[in-house]
Amino acid sequence: MNRTTRRVLLMLGVALVMAALAAGTAFAVDSTSFRMVRSSNAVTNDCLEGANGRVTINSLGPVEAMKVELNNLPPNREFDLFVIQQPNAPFGASWYQGDLKTDANGHAQQRFVGRFSIETFTVAPGSVDAPVVHEDPIPDASTNPAFAPVHQYHLGLWFGTARAARAAGCTGEDLIRTPFNGVHNAGVQALSTRQFDALDGPLRQIQ
Repeated sequence: MNRTTRRVLLMLGVALVMAALAAGTAFAVDSTSFRMVRSSNAVTNDCLEGANGRVTINSLGPVEAMKVELNNLPPNREFDLFVIQQPNAPFGASWYQGDLKTDANGHAQQRFVGRFSIETFTVAPGSVDAPVVHEDPIPDASTNPAFAPVHQYHLGLWFGTARAARAAGCTGEDLIRTPFNGVHNAGVQALSTRQFDALDGPLRQIQ
């Protein structure tokens, strides 16, 4: 192989490496914005007309910052935000993220810092004893099932109380309590990211 041929091959190799790096940069996403929409339950019950959320996630390197804005929800109410496996019932593995409280105009805003990316997952290598803190209305489990890593790429927002959900017309006459708050007496789901595919939620966009 003569010197000219070696030089051409070297330049070609460098060009291919640079192209690969550029392609990787083009597909790597370190920020995203998306909406939360009325949950399937809200649509079925014809409630929360016009309610929505706006979520912005920015990578900070080892963690992500997630800003959540809520609009046109019932005023002066508390809502509970979860990172969930799938957007519709039965939701799968769900991680309690925090609370937001609407103002007199039905608006709320909160910032969360954690893992909100393709690396968001829950794992239980084995079954062990768990603390039982709450016995009523929905008791805590005293042990956990063992399971392999399960990724969670969706968001769900729940009414803080069953009474608040009923007052908004999102349930029937009977109170419907769910475990989706700190004391396991939340109302039904209000908003979610159900407009995304069940296995391809928006948190997956952050690489």
